[in-house]
Amino acid sequence: MAATEHQADLILADVGPHLGAINRSALIASDHVVIPLAADLFSLQGLRNLGPTLRTWRTDWKKRVDNWPNPAFALPAGAMQPAGYILMQHSERLSRPVQAYKKWADRIPQTYRENVLNQPASPKIQPSDGHCLARLKHYRSLAPMAQEAHKPIFQLTTADGAIGSHAQAVKQAWSDFKALAVAILERIEPPQPAS
Repeated sequence: MAATEHQADLILADVGPHLGAINRSALIASDHVVIPLAADLFSLQGLRNLGPTLRTWRTDWKKRVDNWPNPAFALPAGAMQPAGYILMQHSERLSRPVQAYKKWADRIPQTYRENVLNQPASPKIQPSDGHCLARLKHYRSLAPMAQEAHKPIFQLTTADGAIGSHAQAVKQAWSDFKALAVAILERIEPPQPAS
């Protein structure tokens, strides 16, 4: 059996946390949406707003495209399919979110399911619901260190000040972000069957 090699073009767009015209344009041009969230009240409210807004934008865009029979250029599909969410900047103790973050983090799966996926409520939804792509902890002083060095936190070196526990945190950040990239790719580009 020969496996078919598949090349994918992947462009990531990072938009701000609002639903204005610029973000709307960027999202309409997107096939998939990954939602970064903090474990707090504001992220839960953001999910409640984002889900219905994406559905409205998707419907409105389809109507516009359907009424534009012969465009002079290729139009985006306006898919904006939710690929999952990332829980960001929570504090951990023994590889688990501390209690202050946990109570908010535990509400995210149900809120995501109801508002973004438009699926009915279920009392059996667990915190590990399958839609969380990654839990990225707060990397504390690595962020300002990376800004000063003009590089990603996972590329910091001893010359940048990443020594001792910072050096270990840099390695962990690399591992965390690599796992996130793999999770996103698996979600948006499922494995192709061997031919």
